[in-house]
Amino acid sequence: MAGLLVAGTSSDAGKSLVVTGLCRAWARAGVRVAPFKSQNMSNNSMVCVDGAEIGRAQYLQAQAAGVEASSLHNPVLLKPGSDRRAFVVLRGQPAGELAAGEYATGRAHLAEAAFAAYAELADSVDLVVSEGAGSPAEVNLRAGDYTNMGLARRFDLPTVVVTDIDRGGALAATYGTWALLDDADRTLLRGYVVNKFRGDASVLAPGLDVVTERTGMPWLGTIPWLEDVWLDAEDALSVGRSMPADPNATLDVAVVRFPRTSNATDVDALAAEPGVRVRVTSDPAVCRDAHLLVLPGSRATVSDLGWLRSRGLADVVAARVADGRPVLGVCGGYEMLGETIDDPVESAAGVVTGLGLLSATTTFGMSKVLARSHGSWQGWPVEGYEIHHGVVAAADTFPGGTREGSTYGTIWHGTLEGDDFRRAWLTEVAAAAGSSWAPVAVAPSFAARREAQIDALADAVTEALDLDRLLAIAQEAGA
Repeated sequence: MAGLLVAGTSSDAGKSLVVTGLCRAWARAGVRVAPFKSQNMSNNSMVCVDGAEIGRAQYLQAQAAGVEASSLHNPVLLKPGSDRRAFVVLRGQPAGELAAGEYATGRAHLAEAAFAAYAELADSVDLVVSEGAGSPAEVNLRAGDYTNMGLARRFDLPTVVVTDIDRGGALAATYGTWALLDDADRTLLRGYVVNKFRGDASVLAPGLDVVTERTGMPWLGTIPWLEDVWLDAEDALSVGRSMPADPNATLDVAVVRFPRTSNATDVDALAAEPGVRVRVTSDPAVCRDAHLLVLPGSRATVSDLGWLRSRGLADVVAARVADGRPVLGVCGGYEMLGETIDDPVESAAGVVTGLGLLSATTTFGMSKVLARSHGSWQGWPVEGYEIHHGVVAAADTFPGGTREGSTYGTIWHGTLEGDDFRRAWLTEVAAAAGSSWAPVAVAPSFAARREAQIDALADAVTEALDLDRLLAIAQEAGA
């Protein structure tokens, strides 16, 4: 079966978006294509229809390819809980922890699971487009690698390297990636793609010629900077950075940037709403002055609660609640707003005092809840998904949670993607905050915006890259 690995010279080089665009472009051409990523390290995840948890980026890529997302598309998900450990999700279900010292040597069972998933997926489609992780030039991790050249070598996958020219040093990064690989890995490199380019392409051409001359890798195309594409990011480097800014905004939203923020895409739908400005921040003044303050999800709830207090942000939240100014807590942020958190699982901290701003208590259990949820609010349907160990006990007065005055909490992620619910709730928030904001009746739905951005990506890669040439390269797999 045909296969292609899209690697990158660094994290956030644009691998995820390139794979998304390629999946949609080939799907539109009638190719049965599917995305794959052996291992994701991200706290931005999604629950599939079958109850499996996978990286949000692979869920989006499956949507782009027109296939039902499952754990086959992302068999290993590592969710960082601290700088020294990560929680393992294997084939969509919790599977223990991985310490930093085990990262290079303790993943053999994860590699075999990933390879088995790739083989199963490849048997069901015409083409698998795999996304690497970080960079294949991380040679300190090569011995245990199964996400970059380890995957490519196992299945003889031709590999394309994506480099981010917007951050600078793209030519050096491309050459350096090639130079650090051993000869056996280099034989699978088929070319490189320049991403996020702005300006006159002729200025870039001499540099591309030098890279090709020294590496033997052909240049396969240059993808321009896409101002209006800000699809679900999986990388912490991207959180809050790619959201559009509405110069005519009348509703200001501040989202706390926790050290271990999870599922930050919950606020993407707010940023897409006309007249709403979203800022992801740890600045107490911004959090104090915004019309709405959001405490997002966290993969380390107790630790991030301590951080909130150490930064003086807990006092800001309490002052807002006392003044009746809107606050929303989502999942971990909701748990923080309650009275106590009993956590023998995630942090092993035992009973910890919460912010005491909602009449709610949280108890962490060993079992992880993974579910798609449905409800309603003021007659509007509400849908979301759940990823949590903490079970919150509170009055059921808000979808997936509770409400007291203008303080809201929900354990559900993704509820704001529902257009009718989001706009009705924001109308209530605006009134409580003294904002003149009102929904725009002709604004496109969030789902339509996401689809339009996937199509824009596909258009960009179709124009920038020779898809027939890339498909011929992919068909070399296993040859």
